[in-house]
Amino acid sequence: MTTTSLLRRTTKSSPTISSILSLAISSFSTKCFVQRTASLSVPTEAPPVPNKIPFTVSTHGITRQDPYRWMKNTDDPDFVKYLQRENSYAHAFMADTEALRRDLVSEMKTRIPEEIFTPPERWGPWLYRQYIPKGKEYPLLCRRLDKVETNWLSGLFRGGGEEEQVVLDWNQTAEQYGYVHIGVCRVSPDHNYLAYTVDPEGSERFLLQIKDLRTGLLVPRLEVDGVVSLAWALDGVTLFYTVADENQRPHRVAVTNVESDGRDDTVVFTEKDSSFCVDITTTKDGKFVTINSNSRTSSEVYIVNADKPMADLQRTRERVPGVQYFFEHHNGFFYILTNSPSNAISEWSGEGYYLTRCLVEELEASDWQIVFCPNDDVVIHDMDMFSDYLVLFLNKNGSPMLCSIDMPIKANIKHMDDLNPWYFPLPADQCSVAPGSNHNFQSSIYRVVLSSSVMPDTIVDYDVSRRLFSVVHQERGVIGNSDSSTPWYPADGSIQNRGQLDDRTSEEQDGQLDSRMHKWEGLSDAYVCERQEVSSHDGVEVPLTILYSREAWKKSESPGMLIGYGAYGEALDKSWCTNRLSMLDRGWVIAFADVRGGGGRDFSWQKSGTGSLKQNSIQDFIHSANYLIEKGYVHRHHLAAVGYSAGAILPAAAMNMHPSLFRAAILKVPFVDVLNTLSDSNLPLTLLDHEEFGNPDIQTDFRSILSYSPYDNIRRDVCYPSMLVTTSFHDSRVGVWEGAKWVAKIRESTCHDCSRAVILRTNMNGGHFGEGGRYAQCEETAFDYAFLIKIMGYHNNT
Repeated sequence: MTTTSLLRRTTKSSPTISSILSLAISSFSTKCFVQRTASLSVPTEAPPVPNKIPFTVSTHGITRQDPYRWMKNTDDPDFVKYLQRENSYAHAFMADTEALRRDLVSEMKTRIPEEIFTPPERWGPWLYRQYIPKGKEYPLLCRRLDKVETNWLSGLFRGGGEEEQVVLDWNQTAEQYGYVHIGVCRVSPDHNYLAYTVDPEGSERFLLQIKDLRTGLLVPRLEVDGVVSLAWALDGVTLFYTVADENQRPHRVAVTNVESDGRDDTVVFTEKDSSFCVDITTTKDGKFVTINSNSRTSSEVYIVNADKPMADLQRTRERVPGVQYFFEHHNGFFYILTNSPSNAISEWSGEGYYLTRCLVEELEASDWQIVFCPNDDVVIHDMDMFSDYLVLFLNKNGSPMLCSIDMPIKANIKHMDDLNPWYFPLPADQCSVAPGSNHNFQSSIYRVVLSSSVMPDTIVDYDVSRRLFSVVHQERGVIGNSDSSTPWYPADGSIQNRGQLDDRTSEEQDGQLDSRMHKWEGLSDAYVCERQEVSSHDGVEVPLTILYSREAWKKSESPGMLIGYGAYGEALDKSWCTNRLSMLDRGWVIAFADVRGGGGRDFSWQKSGTGSLKQNSIQDFIHSANYLIEKGYVHRHHLAAVGYSAGAILPAAAMNMHPSLFRAAILKVPFVDVLNTLSDSNLPLTLLDHEEFGNPDIQTDFRSILSYSPYDNIRRDVCYPSMLVTTSFHDSRVGVWEGAKWVAKIRESTCHDCSRAVILRTNMNGGHFGEGGRYAQCEETAFDYAFLIKIMGYHNNT
């Protein structure tokens, strides 16, 4: 599917311990919030007190005071000094967790294999892989020519002989800039050049770099700043790239000859509507470049013949609010996923996507041929095209599914099942499914990465032509206190499992899978992963995934954390993460609330948590927290809330509504000053986010946002939970001032004693996604976990 790289307020994801030195420098009154533990130590000095500069804003007859508005000026030296004082306070607050953090980091690093690699993947005459060497933080992209039999290659490839080339080394980039964030990488069709983008400081202003893979040297050319996406023409020297404006909205498409110095780069498209972003890609066969101008809900697509890259653009359909198109090409036909209303499909509900097509020369025809629409309980999320088959990413009643359909497709098919799809075998447990790179259009093998909360990442190759699947690799490492401490699969990537499904009914296939899936190794003997349905405020059932240790969990006694996101239709990341084992082995429960506004179900699930319906997301989160307490998964007073970026709205708003529901909260790069941010059209994401959250210039939207905007609803003289708030100084998605303003107002307004356990930690170098490789991420996660353990008073537990 041709998807746009729309900017979003999102972020990525990641034994007996030593007792914390309990030097009670100063302690809370036991009369505070749920009888806080008197031994919870805080620094002797008071938390920093920032300046207050009176500022009044009136909108739609409502007047608000915002004395911390001055923090938006990140060039103000007083603001920088304030952040540094907050970092010092946070350091002092966490001083008594130093031993605990060392233990946590040691545990996490022990679980990380010394070397991490992906099995080689064929693309043309080359085999590509990623590899993190021993002792390194970041990966290397490597390749070598395929000169031996395929079934011998896996073992030989591990040797990393002289013929292997390093295409890109993230570690060298980190040494050059002191920070590394590679945006996109695109190898030219002839494999002679690598075009990639690099963010040198965390502000997400990416520089274009072009490397000649024959010489290993960068091509000298004029510096291009603000590049977001890349696409190659067939000649291997013509490169399309998008450029962002001052608000970091990709709005312009330029084309360059990589063998020139860049002075003659030509702009071929500019999107003037500030609510639309431009993304470019190529169809899977490389024959067309698509320029996609997308808002959150609408799209307009232009086509360029990749064999004639300087020819005029051809628009497919005029944009219509709420209608989206995603293009692929196969044998003279464009195949299009769209949600465009159609009278030709009487059974279609009008929600989600269906598949249509047209001849290339009939692109502008008023009627495209409808290929099929999914059944009512199935939603199409994505597609991937190959010479002999089409792969569809589906969702059925909240569960991911993949299937392949033989190409070419016959005309006049009403239902997908009439095409005899092969549904890929997947583990019985709930799992995430992520595609591999799958660059090779001629390949009959489709690679995916499967993962769940209790199953390490597993790379599976599906042989579509023979309807076979092979587990080629599973993540290795020592797994905490579980019974197994050996690698899951050999490091040479040898095949461990093979199955075949062909002329069987779906019922027979289900039986076949059930008898075989136990071979896909997991940790279900040591850890429990439950999926429950929670009735929300309006009776809607909300999925809640609950993870805990069979041995360490204690009903109604264990501490726990509830994680939520609930925005942009994005599904929560519940995939395998070894760092979580440090908490699970200490008896913690980790729960994931798939609230409305997020992904995982049909498209109405997202819509029912956006705009004026955002309160549904918050109520879903609150009811999920209550469910964990009422059903005895966690101790009534030992539940923490965790929210990232736009997902921080959930715990922050929930705390305003029910301050005693959570004992602690972690808000990471939090989008909490929602009303003020959405009212400032000069900020990068504001106009795009009006479709997601509403436009405060419209009175009804203003009142809706005001009703939950966390910063505007902090209660006075009330005990709030302890909080760890993290921000990044160069964050372009969520301003560093949002978390700073939130902490300042919490301290000013709420219980004085309780607010001393609210700390602000700012990364002064990184951006929205932080910084650091695999080991540095252990340090950050250990800090978060140590904060929760300290607040809950479980630091003396094993």
